[in-house]
Amino acid sequence: QVQLVESGGGLVQAGGSLRLSCAASGRTFTLYTMGWFRQAPGKEREFVAAITWSGDATSYADSVKGRFTVSRDNAKSTMYLQMNSLNPEDTAVYYCAGREGALLRLKLRPDYWGQGTQVTVSS
Repeated sequence: QVQLVESGGGLVQAGGSLRLSCAASGRTFTLYTMGWFRQAPGKEREFVAAITWSGDATSYADSVKGRFTVSRDNAKSTMYLQMNSLNPEDTAVYYCAGREGALLRLKLRPDYWGQGTQVTVSS
């Protein structure tokens, strides 16, 4: 079992940046592939980005490629999402997620979820 807590959300103007953090506790953080999902009002939750336990591979949704960067610090049991060039379409609740296994398994069905952090981008 692992517990995930997100932080770093907030209100930012279009073109601005935010960095989200996801702190993990419980089982060994390095067991898990980690990722970010988001859910905008009236829409389904969607995949944003993911990173393997070692950090040697990442995956991004087409909508955020070149703007968002996922990373992790296993010594701190923390994952990050650096979000640049934000636009109003990025407004959503952002969720941290994790599971053992390959990136695809995380993208299809995470085992663990955080409570979410709100990101609002004003035009």
